[in-house]
Amino acid sequence: MFGLFSSQNHKMRDTARNWISMAEKVWAYRRDLLSDSERRDLQGRTEDLRAKLRAKADAADLKLSIEALEPVLERLGGKIYPKTSMIDNVEFFLVAALVVLGIRSYILQPFKIPTNSMWPSYYGMTADNLLVKHENPGLLARTFRLLAFGAFRYNIPAPQSGEVSAKFYGNGVMAYSLVPGRKWLIVPTINKEYTFYVNGAEANVYVPQDFNDFDKVVWETFYGNADGFRKAFEAAAAAGQLEASDVPVGVNSDESHRAFLLHLGRTVTQGHSILRFDLLTGDQLFVDRISYNFVEPHVGSGFVFRTDHIPRIGRQDYFIKRLVGVPGDRLEIKAPMLYRNGAPITGSESFEKEAKRIDSYPGYSDATTYGWDYLRRGQVMTVPKNKFFAMGDNSANSLDGRYWGFVPAKDVVGRPLFIYYPFTKRWGFAH
Repeated sequence: MFGLFSSQNHKMRDTARNWISMAEKVWAYRRDLLSDSERRDLQGRTEDLRAKLRAKADAADLKLSIEALEPVLERLGGKIYPKTSMIDNVEFFLVAALVVLGIRSYILQPFKIPTNSMWPSYYGMTADNLLVKHENPGLLARTFRLLAFGAFRYNIPAPQSGEVSAKFYGNGVMAYSLVPGRKWLIVPTINKEYTFYVNGAEANVYVPQDFNDFDKVVWETFYGNADGFRKAFEAAAAAGQLEASDVPVGVNSDESHRAFLLHLGRTVTQGHSILRFDLLTGDQLFVDRISYNFVEPHVGSGFVFRTDHIPRIGRQDYFIKRLVGVPGDRLEIKAPMLYRNGAPITGSESFEKEAKRIDSYPGYSDATTYGWDYLRRGQVMTVPKNKFFAMGDNSANSLDGRYWGFVPAKDVVGRPLFIYYPFTKRWGFAH
């Protein structure tokens, strides 16, 4: 801003430097294409301006030399000078893209929390059940919710009047198939396809693959809560009212899973909502990619890593968990507490909240599920050399190191730094 108060001579000297820089660029890129006389002409005009700049000539004298150099550059500059607006724009966006990529790769990387494995420290995608709340925000409110919370409306109208039914797996999860989709109408992605039936007519809805609150919306809408659904499902099974069928997995898979058609005990009128909810975006944060180049990751920190070399994950991705073990640590779970080297783990406020099960922290669960090979009940596990162990804060609902094992040191990316979106009470520095 101080350029506004610069003297005329100072401004002209800056202009002269820019012209000399352009002349040097033309010389570097085109001298082999110029004749001897053209090279002498370009060098002579450039040296004349450079000499006056060294001699601290006044603005008028510098202007004369610039005016003598400019037509030479126009004649000999080729595509270097004069630039077209298209070339200027391409150069600008190319440089901007390189700067953004550099910052993203080495300094700050944006990251979106997809699931609720780190809840309540970080939120993944969640649902606001508008049908149960008897709310239907208008256009203005919907626009505000979209901008502030990334809220996208999902409304499933009944294709005809009649009783609603749906298929559920034996564990109570509503059956779905994976189908190809588009994010922002452009980026290829995978969606979950859920289907309701109203007197046999289908009503389909497509949600992101990582959205795991759909069952909660269904349970709340039709039965009040998960316990209400469970009782209804068990009663229908005992009465022999569940009709079994296979639901395809989808997305290039020939597999299918057994599901059971359950009448949901509610009738709807054609065009009225079977479900209506807002899907709220997960926390979006910046990841510090610098610190771990200079200091070792510390237990208790949020922990972002690549999954390239974790076979059980089976895809290249970025995960965020909490670091609970570094090389040499001995870990054990005595629910709800996690022990490190024989003592209750410390290093993060979340550890204390997990142990006391306060502020919605559920406590740590030992791995008793089939296929979970680490930190099973009664197991004391040692973290190997050059490896780390990470777990989700939402222990009972986190597919973490208890299932897929250790994180190689070479795949550590960084730590969460700042939640920049959505604009909720969690906005600010991450922990």
